[in-house]
Amino acid sequence: MTVNVSEYVRDAAAQTPDGVALVEHRDGRREVTWRELDQQADAVARALSGRGLVAGARVAIVMANRIDLPVAYYGILRGGMVAVPVNPRSTTREIGRMLADSRARVVLCDEAGVAQVREAVTDDQRIELVVDGAEPQAGETSFHAFLADATGADPVAPADAEALAVILYTSGTSGKPRGAMLSHRALIANVEQIAGIEVPAVTADDICLGLLPLFHIYGLNCVLGQAVRQRARVVMVDGFDPEGLLDLIHDEGVTNVALAPPVVAAWAGREGLAERLASVRVAFSGASALDPDLAESFHASSGKHIDQGYGLTETAPVIATTVGSGRAPGTPPKPGSVGRPLPGIEVRIVEASGEDAAPGDPAELWVRGDNLFSGYWPDGVDGPRDDGWYPTGDIGFIDEDGDLTLVDRLRELVIVSGFNVYPFEVEDVLAEVPGIAQVAVVGLPDEETGEAVVAFVVPDKDGTDHEAVVEAVEAHASTRLARFKQPSRVVVVTGLPRSATGKVAKGRLRALARSETLGLDAT
Repeated sequence: MTVNVSEYVRDAAAQTPDGVALVEHRDGRREVTWRELDQQADAVARALSGRGLVAGARVAIVMANRIDLPVAYYGILRGGMVAVPVNPRSTTREIGRMLADSRARVVLCDEAGVAQVREAVTDDQRIELVVDGAEPQAGETSFHAFLADATGADPVAPADAEALAVILYTSGTSGKPRGAMLSHRALIANVEQIAGIEVPAVTADDICLGLLPLFHIYGLNCVLGQAVRQRARVVMVDGFDPEGLLDLIHDEGVTNVALAPPVVAAWAGREGLAERLASVRVAFSGASALDPDLAESFHASSGKHIDQGYGLTETAPVIATTVGSGRAPGTPPKPGSVGRPLPGIEVRIVEASGEDAAPGDPAELWVRGDNLFSGYWPDGVDGPRDDGWYPTGDIGFIDEDGDLTLVDRLRELVIVSGFNVYPFEVEDVLAEVPGIAQVAVVGLPDEETGEAVVAFVVPDKDGTDHEAVVEAVEAHASTRLARFKQPSRVVVVTGLPRSATGKVAKGRLRALARSETLGLDAT
């Protein structure tokens, strides 16, 4: 039985040592075999051990997608230490907060994040920097020298699946970054749950696209974790160039693509898309909801149906997917649905009273399974309940086929004069207004009604008369929405802020509305 995530690499090296594990295109094409990946992970574990790190010590990885990131990740876990993946394009303040909170002893970083890391690390933190892809400064070590200096003894990781493996910072329920603690048990459970789908999501013959960032759980455990478990090749990609990426998929013969909705939107309708994606066997979308019309547009231009999935950092991450949901081969997933729960995962739709909702009625989704996290760093607070159930904060319903549909976030719920307003229903109505490209709705405190609805709208053309847009939106809302659901304020912006995986960052919109600073550039 697997108890340490890095054992998947060891198994792959034993079974197909000369098979290509990872490929990257940085100053030419580079690839490593399963044997090489295994050996280099050993070197990382020994190098960390030689610096006095023991099981449980935190090691931050501040790297863009490249071969050395999985090398570092699996080496850290093999040594019984805890990986702390960080977005290398975070601000100095954000990186500094995560390093301080996790109390990381060593930071493995590359040229994408090294400047922010150097600024973030204070003299009293005693953090060693290992630099990849850039020249190390005084007191720092190059990644190459770090691997070559693997003089420590082979560390013996505790044979304990409950041992902490990863801390991933997420907004959690408070809106502030919190470190979700994922054990080896949680990560392994979700890898095996995905592998247990009747129709395989990934096979040993697949060549997988490693576009999704590995500092995010979707890329880390869905793409990389599943590929390593199945011994599938991963082509590592840093950054999204729509045309260049299509060329890469064609040239490398990529068969399995995991995407976020912004990538789907950039490709949908592109001329020659079907030919350039001819090698692709299966396409997935996750991280945020995929509009059904966008999915249909992508299919019309590519010939590929997109399967969807749903999950959270706290669930390692996949809860449900349309893969293997019982539909006939060649038919599209059910529009709007995120599919059925994975094998070994239980779900409930729960009212505020704690009772199960009536079939088809939306309420909060609760989940239970071995893939659940262990609470938030450092003391495990706000984790699963004593009975194993974890309230996700997502609102959804299960239809008569057993398929799950999500409708909103519980924390996004706006309560106006005691009445519930789900932002998604207001957004759907406002999106009907001609000339509106994007809509996001948030709630803000209001002295009279408790909360008020604020709508941010993006016109589909530059130079549009903002006053006319506001009037059109307000007029449409007055005929299509109950009075308490109508926006008290409509803000015209040039774009909506988004996270690294394409989700609208509504916390930033609330801050924007509160500050009255209404100039917003597209992101």
